[in-house]
Amino acid sequence: MATQQYDIVVFGATSFVGQILTRYLWEQYGLRDLDWAIAGRSSEKLDQLKHSLGSAEAATLPVVIADARNEASLRHLCDQARLVISTVGPYALYGEGLVKACAESGTDYCDLTGEVQWMKRMIERYHGAAQNSGARIVHACGFDSIPSDLGVWYCQQQAREQFGQNCQQIKMRVRRMRGGLSGGTVASMINGAREAMADADLRRLLRDPYALCPPEHGYWVRQHSPQVEYDEDLHSWAAPFIMSSINTRVVFRSNALQNDAYGKDFRYDEASLTGEGNRGMLRARGMQAGMGLFGVGVALPPTRWALERFVLPKPGEGPSPRAQESGYWELDFIGHLASGQRIHALVSGDRDPGYGSTAKMLGQAAMCLAFDVDRESVRGGFWTPASALDGKLIPRLEERAGVSFKLLSHSN
Repeated sequence: MATQQYDIVVFGATSFVGQILTRYLWEQYGLRDLDWAIAGRSSEKLDQLKHSLGSAEAATLPVVIADARNEASLRHLCDQARLVISTVGPYALYGEGLVKACAESGTDYCDLTGEVQWMKRMIERYHGAAQNSGARIVHACGFDSIPSDLGVWYCQQQAREQFGQNCQQIKMRVRRMRGGLSGGTVASMINGAREAMADADLRRLLRDPYALCPPEHGYWVRQHSPQVEYDEDLHSWAAPFIMSSINTRVVFRSNALQNDAYGKDFRYDEASLTGEGNRGMLRARGMQAGMGLFGVGVALPPTRWALERFVLPKPGEGPSPRAQESGYWELDFIGHLASGQRIHALVSGDRDPGYGSTAKMLGQAAMCLAFDVDRESVRGGFWTPASALDGKLIPRLEERAGVSFKLLSHSN
């Protein structure tokens, strides 16, 4: 492997999330505390991004020219970086080349994908190469799925400290959330729906809660998939959560990669709280119906075309800086132990979940992997945030990313 010039390179820096991430890293570290660079295929757009940082020093931020569809340029990028952060999505369309280059060259890698089918393909195709080269590949380092993955890890740590045993079952409930969609997220969702409609095997895979687990995982427990139901623990109606099919798969992979640290019969599910009484029930049914209509809309070509053309944001579009700053999210984690005790924790963030918070979480996940995690404890291969970064990432998130982990109660 060539001697790397940069600790971290942000690939896709001019994308919607890439720009937010670049500004965040600049504000946090500048060029004094981190050797880093930005990368993309357009030198003109990268220069415009540097200019937008509003500092004369930012003009000296290094630039690497690389194209997601040019293997030689991606190899050149990997030769210069200890770790690459990728914000280039939809990953199923544009992400494989960089994962392949990192896995084969020994370069560490983080991204914010929530595309389960793509993660599965990357693990199957390049896990062996990453093991051989020493590359640590960590998908899902944004709102999907760091809060869920680290929230479960945190609950289990608290259960062991308080009661000396794991939670047998944990559920996450979205208490409050404010945020918007970007065109990149919409494009990923639409591409996933298009792939699923064309492939019956893929549809079966996406229904499997253990889809991302290693083949030898041995898990057999039937997992609950909340629809509209009343949550007795939190005294609220609950509706399906749109990201649960991503987050749950990552959590179960984390369990497998940590040698069944949560147990072979561990259960986990996610839903959104909608309030008490008839109003809460009607709101839950409305959310369920809305998700169903959106799913049908993006699956059928005529309605998908209309949504893309007239309704949904285009790639490169997304929430305004003001909307990102006014956003927030709060997630309740309720853990039940086999012995009857209960753990209640809250994980929260101070920005729009999909972009303001995601950029900060992604940046700190990369910093944690690059500087806090040694190669003896986490060797080459495909990891999850909890299995690779675990407790080392939580202090970074609390100190620099506006994310909080709190134990609210524990009881017999």
